[in-house]
Amino acid sequence: MNKLPNCPECNSEYTYEDGNLLVCPECAHEWSLIAEIENVETEKVVKDANGTALQDGDAVTVIKDLKVKGSSSNLKIGTKVKSIRLVEGDHDIDCKIDGFGAMKLKSEFVKKA
Repeated sequence: MNKLPNCPECNSEYTYEDGNLLVCPECAHEWSLIAEIENVETEKVVKDANGTALQDGDAVTVIKDLKVKGSSSNLKIGTKVKSIRLVEGDHDIDCKIDGFGAMKLKSEFVKKA
């Protein structure tokens, strides 16, 4: 048996299906089952090299020397990056690095500081 999600209004665990809707018997809130499934599928968790979940505003440390396109210098291992922002795409971290400026990084090359 599939576990139905708790009510988003009152957090009751006694929700039930009524056609395409989910219904809470305690507060009478109704919401779409399709919207609930889409919300679960669209939430992407970005993880660092160690598997720790990252959030906007976190500080991370670079774990490998990285070549920077358009620059003669490399981004050195141990470089600390403050106030990251998570974005969609292959390079899922948007940040500013002292000495380099705005840059996008892959989460697999950083660890949470």
